[in-house]
Amino acid sequence: MDVGNLGRQAKIAATALSKATTDQKNTALSAIADALESNAESLLAANRSDLDAARADGMSDALIDRLNLQNRLTGIAADVRAVAALPDPVGKTYDERTLDNRLRVSKRRTPLGVIGIIYESRPNVTIDCAVLAIKSGNAAILRGGKETLHSNRALVALVRAALTSAGLPADVIQFIDSPDRAHVLTMLKLHDFIDMIIPRGGAALHQFCRENSTIPVMIGGMGVCHIYVDSSADIDDALAIIDNAKTQRPSVCNSVDTVLVHQRVANGIFASLIGRLAPQGVTFRADPRVMDNLHHLDPRFKTLIPPDSVQPAGEGDFDTEWMALILGLKVVDDLDAAIAHIQQHGTGHSEAILTQTDAHAARFINEVDAAAVFVNASTRFNDGGQLGLGAEIAVSTQKLHARGPMGLEELTTYKWVVIGDGHVRPD
Repeated sequence: MDVGNLGRQAKIAATALSKATTDQKNTALSAIADALESNAESLLAANRSDLDAARADGMSDALIDRLNLQNRLTGIAADVRAVAALPDPVGKTYDERTLDNRLRVSKRRTPLGVIGIIYESRPNVTIDCAVLAIKSGNAAILRGGKETLHSNRALVALVRAALTSAGLPADVIQFIDSPDRAHVLTMLKLHDFIDMIIPRGGAALHQFCRENSTIPVMIGGMGVCHIYVDSSADIDDALAIIDNAKTQRPSVCNSVDTVLVHQRVANGIFASLIGRLAPQGVTFRADPRVMDNLHHLDPRFKTLIPPDSVQPAGEGDFDTEWMALILGLKVVDDLDAAIAHIQQHGTGHSEAILTQTDAHAARFINEVDAAAVFVNASTRFNDGGQLGLGAEIAVSTQKLHARGPMGLEELTTYKWVVIGDGHVRPD
């Protein structure tokens, strides 16, 4: 496979797409949404091939869940239509002003150009990335994992056909149709054609891209996420929020990995939390203070805790993105200790405080350095669709140039527009 040629084709297609109207781009997105529904049978057949291979290879249940498109195509199509309904950021003028010398100055949003996206396990990402790239006027080169090869082939073919039907170049969306990892290294050197690399996967992939890319890399999609239960938290709400953040989709990056509990409410929450989550398959990694708390529980409450559901936390457990039904538990002395733990062990993704004390919420918001901070809400809301972006190309944990869910606007840059009337610089 000639990855360099894919880069050339994408660059040419990006120039053509940058001239497309909003109606043309929306027509392509509508065609993609329609095709997802009308071709559901063949798409799911391709996905089953990937699922069968994954199970044969012993892939974990969490990763199989990420791979699975069954019962999800209707929702994916709805997300595509939601992106089509969003305002087009390309050409938007902002920060307009007239200077003292009567120069009219503004900024205008423009596409980034060509985006290279490297991702694992989740074929729905293929559609998210394609539609956001198209709507924001960018071409994209997609490289999914070997475990999604059949699904991605079918999805990319569908997207390229939809582009053609809308009168746009199919080469806007390119696909590295090979599991050979050497192609990733080649991709990372195509600085003449690719403007930004977005890796979506584990720490090893992120590190590889940072060390080998000659193109700016936007890190996203990796989280060690925390929920801190403050001394004033509503315990019933806390149990429901933690349940949602851990069990709804344990395999995704915004699921909670560690729950920190203020010492004053520790006696009242752990038995209830474990009793609620353990029947759903959750197991726990507990620090010594939690283990001591459970040891001294009233016998009536001990019956809520299934045998072997709680293990002492091992070295590195509080630095682990579980992506599974595993939850770290820790007692902290106060808000300061909770913030210190997050600063030491968090990855800057999603952090939450559950509290009825406004001053504590304000401190948490101000002092916790993360892409998204939540007050009395689940970390699962750190998602482009949930935050009104329609979809996301990644959840950036960096600070330049975008942070958090990257939607349409985050896939653009800007140019300065300066309009004069015979102006010359006087000095």
